[in-house]
Order: sequence, then structure tokens, then C-alpha cells
Amino acid sequence: MWKSAETLLASALLAGALAASGMAVADPQPAKPAAKAEKDKAGADKMGSDKARQAVNVAAPASTTAQATAKTIALGRPALPEEIAAWNIDVRADGEGLPPGKGSVKEGEELFLQNCAQCHGEFGEGAGRWPVLAGGRGTLKSERPEKTIGSFWPYASTVYDYVHRAMPFGNNMSLSPDQTYAIVAYLLNLNDLVPEDYVLSKENFPKVDLPNEANFYDDDRETSEKAFWKKNPCMKDCSGEVHVTARAQILNVTPDGDPPKGNLE
Repeated sequence: MWKSAETLLASALLAGALAASGMAVADPQPAKPAAKAEKDKAGADKMGSDKARQAVNVAAPASTTAQATAKTIALGRPALPEEIAAWNIDVRADGEGLPPGKGSVKEGEELFLQNCAQCHGEFGEGAGRWPVLAGGRGTLKSERPEKTIGSFWPYASTVYDYVHRAMPFGNNMSLSPDQTYAIVAYLLNLNDLVPEDYVLSKENFPKVDLPNEANFYDDDRETSEKAFWKKNPCMKDCSGEVHVTARAQILNVTPDGDPPKGNLE
């Protein structure tokens, strides 16, 4: 009894002193007995454990999970139609992918001289070591084959696609569809495939056939090379000694000197 009164008196004096100094103090609370405090702590722990167990056992709704996953990944955004169109510029052999437009041989000659002749020559003969685009018909089996549009290329769509996508060198994709049609028409004329008054367009494009088209065929390795496929392929000393049996003397690209040493496989 006396101790309780002394404790209350001491607390009041302390509170008054702190108030005088401008400091606040919380109302004093009687301390709980140790046994009761332990009991209350155990009850709180049990309650928290039960809630955690319930949270683990109850599955989250599917929609919530999906939304959480989508928010977690959140990579990029759907491509816009104009962005897809900017990439979708390839042209098939049947004309699929060609844009509307047309161009004449006469228009193509002027455009070719302005944009292409500095590398490929005025008549597609090639300037310096730049590619030759015209001529070469019947040379594919010769010692020096000329692989041009008229002698080697498979389809007119290959010409259009390459000119539109990669030319002029250093300024690709700068030609309009009409300009591209005109340049392709001029190249076809240089290879004696269309007359001088020809106008190339999306409508008549599929009717243009290149001379070497029949010599191209679909990849048939799954049948023609299947005999070479083995479960345990050779990985060492498979070909024996290597000998140079022919040299590209015409093009002068085979190096002279001793034969190579080691396994080239």
C-alpha cells in the first residue's frame, strides 16, 4: 500500500518536472504480472500462426494470379499496325506482298542512272568490282559464269525485293514503289526479258519469268541427304588424307604452297 502511494507520487513529480521542461510523457500503465504477460504473448502468437496457416491453405483466385503474373512480366507492348507494316515488306514469287504501283522502262532508265549506275554501270555491266546485273546468259557452266538477273536469278520478285529493301547502297528504302517498279522494269529490259515500251505493275508482275527459274527447287535435304544421317556420326579422322584435286585458276583464288595439314573436317 505505501509502496503504491510512493510510486504514484514519484510518477506525478516526474511528470510535472518533464512538463515544466517542455517534454511530454505517456500515462503510466501498471505493469502486468509476468505470468499474464507470457500468456497474452502465447495467445497472440497462436492467433498469428492460425492466420498464416489459413492464408497458405486458401488458393488465390485465378484472375488475381494471372493479373499478378502479367504485371510481373510487363515486357514491351503490342506492336502497332503501322509498325508491323513497316517490317512486312517481303515479296513472294507469286507477287504476294507487292504494293500497288507501276513503272516504265523509260522511267527506270533515268532512275537507274541517278541511283545505281555509279556502282553497276550504265547498262548493268558493273563498275569496277561491283556486281554485274545484265548479260551472262548461258555462262553458268563455263569457266567464268556471270551470275546476273538474266542468267542466274530465280524470280523477278527477288529483284524487286532486293532493290526496294537494300538499294541504293547507303540510302536504302528511299525509293517509292513506283520508282522500284521502274528500275526493275529497266533491269528486265537490259536482260532482254521485256520490250522498251514495257510498263511493270503489280498486276502483270507475276507473268514475268526469268530464264533460270526451273533450275531452282525447294530444299530437299530431308530426303536427298537422309542417307548421311547417322545416330553416331563420325567426329574424328572421317575423310582420311586431304588432297587438292582442282584449282580455281581462272579466278585465282586457290592459294599456292604446301597442302594444309591436319584434319579439315
